[in-house]
Amino acid sequence: MSPNTSRASGILLHITSLPDTEPVGPEQPLTIQHPGSGDFGPSAYHFIDWLEHAEQYLWQILPLVPPGSGYSPYMSPAGMAFNPMLVDLRGLASQGWLPADFQEDYSVDGEPGPAPRDGRIDFPRVERFRLRALTQAARTFLGNPHEPMRAEFDDFREREGAWLDDYALFMVLDRLYQGKAWQEWPAEHAQRKPAALERIRQEYRDDYLFWCFVQWVAEKQWQAIRTYANAHNVRIVGDVPIFVALHSADTWANPKLFDLGKDLWPTHVAGVPPDYFAVDGQRWGNPLYRWPEHAKQGYAWWIARVKRCLALTDIVRIDHFRGFDAYWAIPSTCPTAREGEWTPGPGMALFNALEKALGKLPLVAEDLGLQTDSLRKLLADTGLPGMAVLQLAFLDDSENVFLPHNLRRNQIVYTGTHDNDTTLGWFAQASDRERALAQVYLKTDGREMHWELIHAASQSVSGWAIYQMQDVLGLGAEGRMNYPGEASGWWGWRFAWYQLHEWQTRRLRAITQVHGRSKPEWVCSEEEEAANK
Repeated sequence: MSPNTSRASGILLHITSLPDTEPVGPEQPLTIQHPGSGDFGPSAYHFIDWLEHAEQYLWQILPLVPPGSGYSPYMSPAGMAFNPMLVDLRGLASQGWLPADFQEDYSVDGEPGPAPRDGRIDFPRVERFRLRALTQAARTFLGNPHEPMRAEFDDFREREGAWLDDYALFMVLDRLYQGKAWQEWPAEHAQRKPAALERIRQEYRDDYLFWCFVQWVAEKQWQAIRTYANAHNVRIVGDVPIFVALHSADTWANPKLFDLGKDLWPTHVAGVPPDYFAVDGQRWGNPLYRWPEHAKQGYAWWIARVKRCLALTDIVRIDHFRGFDAYWAIPSTCPTAREGEWTPGPGMALFNALEKALGKLPLVAEDLGLQTDSLRKLLADTGLPGMAVLQLAFLDDSENVFLPHNLRRNQIVYTGTHDNDTTLGWFAQASDRERALAQVYLKTDGREMHWELIHAASQSVSGWAIYQMQDVLGLGAEGRMNYPGEASGWWGWRFAWYQLHEWQTRRLRAITQVHGRSKPEWVCSEEEEAANK
């Protein structure tokens, strides 16, 4: 299953951006949407139904991991865990772990939650409420000596123990020390003395089991969604961020695998130099890898990480692929990413180890950014499909590699990614030269530029085409998901069902059909489905 073997198209939409439970009519106002966020509840199933109806058989999501600073899923405190905020609380009520009449109430001290502002999520309020509800559900579950699903929970803990134990311990200690950096914890905990960690497991057993419980229910709910998606011919495109957060279970549990000094603080951090997105570059602040140590261990940590993601999704996008060729190392004392140097990454050694351990993998390389001969060679040697972004196609002349006539079959073409504006937002802010080139190239006056880019992506030779949901809805800059280089105020966009109309679905389906993307290799005909039953 790859762009090289079939034509397909799909939608980029993160779980948190899903709307309320039920599709609603256009006459109902935005304020009917509660001020929560998308989760693993009924709306995920409704969205899959819509994808199938629109003949979009790829659903690309952002990382499912817990978000970190600024609620970014690319700065996670746990690279193999689920974001607890994605758990469907109504599903827990149906299991009897929350009251049968449970309602999502985001009021604080009796004050009702605010109506959504342009569909934006109030993450702190959502987090406070959902953690309280999850705590209540865990107490009910763990406090019942006759709980029929306890054996399944215990099996999960044993099966996923290699990462789950570190995660649960880290979360307990993080709360115990009120979010203080793990390097500042008492030495017995920062340095992971076995006896000290065992005391934490015993003395804070309820808290430890709470975090295990949350991961168990999240996995159960997500795997049900994935099974439903596959049954409806939809394949999930997941995402593995190349880096993890400094304050994370990963760095705490594996300090030798990260480029940390004797004081356990990094001397250099991750980012990218100045580019189209940010004049000062992007200083992400993640710790860098100590690649020789990874090689010495046979890349076991990376193998486990990719294996985990492939157990949750059908295809995996490898974020910042260019970092495996060379990465931008920024001195930790520098406030911006302007000062830094390119440092060699692991190259093919990592991908050879992954293939040897896991077989031929359905991976996608996010190969955007500075292009070099060595990066192009690494992509070719791996055989992985790369990416193209049409919003970046009109920056210069006809040689731009993202222009539709320069695309390749073994590639995924996007109207824009989560780091781009919506197409209408981009076009409104584009330079006069960009706008003119786009209008001439696409033979359009620009009034429906979102549909023009969808059409151009679908028409291209690239095997797979993926569109931002915001572009299908025709949203402007108010629908932007993220702005690279800005640490806060993003990731909170969420759509409402009333914004989606049947005419948009019909138009998208027609574009898909005329360009031969409606029947990828994994989609069975009605006759084949009947024969398989």
